Amino acid sequence: MKAFRRLCIAVTAIFILLAVILNFFIIRYWRTDSGLYRVEAKRLADELEDTGTYDLSAYPHLTGVFHASDGELFKTDEHYLIIEARGELCRVEYSTGNSKEILIAVDCALAAVLLLISGLLLYIRKQIIVPFGRLREVPQELAKGNLAIPIPEEKSRFFGRFTWGVNLLRESIESSRTKEISMQRDKKLLLLSLSHDIKTPLSAIKLNAKALAKGLYSDEEKRREAAESINKRADEIESFVSQITKATSEDFMDFEVTQGEEFLSRIISRIAARYAPQLAVTNTEFTIDSFDDCILSCDPDRLAECLQNLIENAIKYGDGRRITVSFDKMDGCELITVSNSGCSLDKKELPQIFQSFHRGTNVGKAAGNGLGLFICKKLMGLMGGEVYADIQDGEFRITLVVRLA
Repeated sequence: MKAFRRLCIAVTAIFILLAVILNFFIIRYWRTDSGLYRVEAKRLADELEDTGTYDLSAYPHLTGVFHASDGELFKTDEHYLIIEARGELCRVEYSTGNSKEILIAVDCALAAVLLLISGLLLYIRKQIIVPFGRLREVPQELAKGNLAIPIPEEKSRFFGRFTWGVNLLRESIESSRTKEISMQRDKKLLLLSLSHDIKTPLSAIKLNAKALAKGLYSDEEKRREAAESINKRADEIESFVSQITKATSEDFMDFEVTQGEEFLSRIISRIAARYAPQLAVTNTEFTIDSFDDCILSCDPDRLAECLQNLIENAIKYGDGRRITVSFDKMDGCELITVSNSGCSLDKKELPQIFQSFHRGTNVGKAAGNGLGLFICKKLMGLMGGEVYADIQDGEFRITLVVRLA
C-alpha cells in the first residue's frame, strides 16, 4: 500500500513538472513572437517612405494599414501602433496571435488528463490494491496449515473469482486432510488388528514346530496332525498378509470429474498458450498439427490437465529437440497424440508406465514421483476414454482417446 502511495505521488509530481515545463516554453515562444509586429511595422514604414506602396502579405503579423486622410485615425478596437511615412501618420493594426488561447487550452487539457490519471489511480487502489492487501496473507497462512483463516468476500470483478477459487482451494485442502487422517487411522487400526490376529496362528506354528523338533509326538498320526496344523496356520497368516497388501495398494487419490462438452480448439489453445513461449526459450520445436475442430465429451479442465502431464513428461524425458501434438479420428473418438524425440525407454517397460509411483529406467536425474501417467489413466477412464503409449522410430508416443459428443 505504501509503495502504491509513493507511486501515485511520483506520477503526480512528474506530471505537474512536465506541465510547468510546457507552460514555460509556450510563454517563452509567445513573448518572442509578440515583438515581431514592431519589426514588421518598421519595415512597412521604410517601404512606404521609399516607394509609397506596400504589400501587406509580406507582413504576416500586420492586419491593416490606415492613413490619417481616411479619418478617425485612432478609432479602432484592434491592436495598433502609429507610424509616420512621407510626413503622414498611419495606423498599423497587428495581431498578437492566439498564444494565450493556446496556453489556456493546453492547461485545460493537462488538467483533464491529470484528473483522469488521478481517477484511474484511485480506481486501481480501490478495486485492486486494497482487495489484494486483504488477501495477501491468505496463501501464506494456508501454506502453514491454518485453514481457519477468514477469506474476505470480494465483489470486485478482478478478485471475486480469485477469492472464490481460494475458498475452493481451502475446502479441498481441508477435505484432503480429513480423508488422509481418516485413511491413516483406518490403516493403522487394520494393521494393529491384523498384527494381533497374526500372533495366534504364529504361536500355534511355533508350538507345533518345537514339538516336532523335540520329537514329542511318538506316532505318525500326531506328527501328521501337527504338520497339518502348521500348514493351516500358515494359510491364515497368508490371508492376513494378503489383507495388508490389499490395504496398502488401495487407491490413495480421489479423482473428481465433471463430465461436459468442449470444443477441441479451445483446449488446444490453452495448451499452446501455456507451452509455446516456454519451449521457444529452450529452442524446442513445438508443433501442433492441423485438426478438424469438434466437440468432445469430457471434463475440459481434466482433459487439459492430462495433456499438460503428457507434455511435461515429453519435456522432462525427451531430448529437447522436438515435441509434436497430432490428431486422428477413430470409431467416434478423437485421438490426441503427444510425441517427443529422443526416447530411451525400453519397450518392455510400457505395460508398467501407468502404475502409480512407477518410474522408468530412463528417468536419470529428472525429478518426479511416477504419478503423472497414473493420473492420466484414471482421469481418462472416468471420462469414458482411454490412454495408451507406444515407441516408434525413436519417439515416445502417448495417445489420449476422447469420445466425441
